[in-house]
Amino acid sequence: MLADLAEKFESSSRRYAEVNGIERDPDWYLLKLQEEMGELTQAWNRVSGRGRPKGKAPDELKQDLADETADMLGHILLFARQNGIDLARTIERKWLFRP
Repeated sequence: MLADLAEKFESSSRRYAEVNGIERDPDWYLLKLQEEMGELTQAWNRVSGRGRPKGKAPDELKQDLADETADMLGHILLFARQNGIDLARTIERKWLFRP
């Protein structure tokens, strides 16, 4: 399941990079992940009242938080894929999931 999702993110990210002339070198994956974390933090600050809502209604702020969370997941999957990390297997091992 994670591999299929990662492939969908990869396809979308590759198209976006091609259209916008972005080189996705090894550093790009980590830098994008950091950028998205900043955007998620900003969205959280707005939802939690620690940041200015910039005229957005509460439901719009929650949608922004959801969108940035999705971006984080996508970029985590892209980072893992780029670095040859079997995320599903690593999660099973690291989090001690048992069938």
